[in-house]
Amino acid sequence: MSRAPSRVITWLMANGAKYVPFADAATAELPMSRLLRLGLFQVTVGMAMTLLAGTLNRVMIVELGASAAWVAAMLALPVLVAPFRALIGHRSDHHRSAFGWRRVPYLWQGTMLQFGGLAIMPFALLLLQGSHTGSMVPGRLGCIAAFLLVGLGSHTVQTAGLALATDLAPPAQRPRVVALLYLMLLVGMLASALLIGGALQEFSYTRLVGLVQGAALVTAGLNIVAIWRQEPRNRERATDPPPVVPFREAWRDFMAGGRAGRLLAALGIGTFGFAMQDVLLEPYGGQVLGFGVGATTMLTGLMAAGAILAFTLAARRLEHGSDPARLAAVGMLAGIVGFVAVVMAYPFGSATVLRVGTLCLGFGNGLFAVGTLTSAMALDRAERNGLALGAWGAVSATAAGLAVGLGGSLRDLIGGLAMSGRFGAALVNPAAGYTAVYHLEIACLFVALAAIGPLVATTSRDARPFGLAELPG
Repeated sequence: MSRAPSRVITWLMANGAKYVPFADAATAELPMSRLLRLGLFQVTVGMAMTLLAGTLNRVMIVELGASAAWVAAMLALPVLVAPFRALIGHRSDHHRSAFGWRRVPYLWQGTMLQFGGLAIMPFALLLLQGSHTGSMVPGRLGCIAAFLLVGLGSHTVQTAGLALATDLAPPAQRPRVVALLYLMLLVGMLASALLIGGALQEFSYTRLVGLVQGAALVTAGLNIVAIWRQEPRNRERATDPPPVVPFREAWRDFMAGGRAGRLLAALGIGTFGFAMQDVLLEPYGGQVLGFGVGATTMLTGLMAAGAILAFTLAARRLEHGSDPARLAAVGMLAGIVGFVAVVMAYPFGSATVLRVGTLCLGFGNGLFAVGTLTSAMALDRAERNGLALGAWGAVSATAAGLAVGLGGSLRDLIGGLAMSGRFGAALVNPAAGYTAVYHLEIACLFVALAAIGPLVATTSRDARPFGLAELPG
């Protein structure tokens, strides 16, 4: 039995490149050990996302008695910072440092912002009730500061970190490197969800404070390990830095030709289409199909499984020269199929149909994310990787945040009108609000297909047209 672990490790080292998504991203210049160490910044971002959206929102509403509207506003604060990711990326492209560094200063600043936000967050939450100060104002101000700091820090770290990975990787391997780092974000979210959930099985405020502050220390430690000796010092750049290009001029150059604008439009609309269901799928399974808590949790697992399956397929297709925009389009088609299955689960009364639809949604969203991210990397020169990746992150994060808020609001509004009989007796059922949002998401994905179609036609190696934009008029 003692030999079993060593045999498993030996097998993984020999066959990992065949079965692990994007394991072939490693090169002699950027070995797997260094690449995985760099990817630790994605793990900390995933931990912050899980902590804010998966743990603290529940604590604020249930244990602390905060209103759902207030909690939604707090969760939306990091989204307000997302549009600045393009500016952050541009500034890291042209940063002047005594050591010739471009990305490390922004990674460090983002880490300190993450640390500061997580450090003050538990005390702000405890003050939110007003029992200690007689007023809820200090707690609310503290929550605003904490959520803003974590959001700004996460966006800064992610933008500069992805740009650094792109700088270090050879041009042919850059899509695989960034996609592998995106996979590490999912791993960080999953691992932190399991650890945080286990630690809070027996909830207490003392344990919550220790957990959140422990997350702050882990974030700082992992990010320091991630950036240690990653970006080489460039003495030539330090002594003779290149001229700084104004952001407006760099953005105009980046958007010239229309390709970037079309891709970002398809990214925003497609992300909006996929993300509206983020806060609806589990309640849909519970309220409409009678799923228990464990069964609805499994839906999240199926979504993640579909995304990992998509990453595996994307790795194989990109390795054989497939066009990333075509992969994104296939992902949107899979998402449409998934939403149709989710909608039909109610009239069929089938849990299996819902599970199949959820798996398709995860698969489609994974292909869409990898395809659009890889396409964005090809939009600009290596000297401006930060601008391209920052634009991708800004559009996707902003669209996702707006979609989540609008999806929940539309479900409440349309569901309330339907249950009151405003739309007729046939629609007096608990599924009406959910399915209305799902139909809107299907429409968004069709529009995104139309937007990305010409990009596939002009970039695909075999020049086969694809997408609604290529259908005859």
